[in-house]
Amino acid sequence: MFAVCVKFKIRHDFCEAFLPLITDNAKASLDNEDGCQLFDVCVDKNDRCNIFLYELYDDEAAFATHLATAYFKSFDKSVAPMVQDKQVDTYHRL
Repeated sequence: MFAVCVKFKIRHDFCEAFLPLITDNAKASLDNEDGCQLFDVCVDKNDRCNIFLYELYDDEAAFATHLATAYFKSFDKSVAPMVQDKQVDTYHRL
């Protein structure tokens, strides 16, 4: 398994607009990608502009497939001006 953890800090004036976009992206990934096993979207209870994603893919190639999808590219372009900071960490299961 290949795990992807993403931390987003969203600009405060875009928080509510960002949330449906990220949940739609997660749903599209789960519905359309055989290699995407889990895609959780988590929100900080004290600040809805802090978003944490936890994604599990069969392998690194499945994640590369995710990044190449039209819906991910559209999502990424749409949210770029909303994002104040983004950190992506990846892990391989032992």
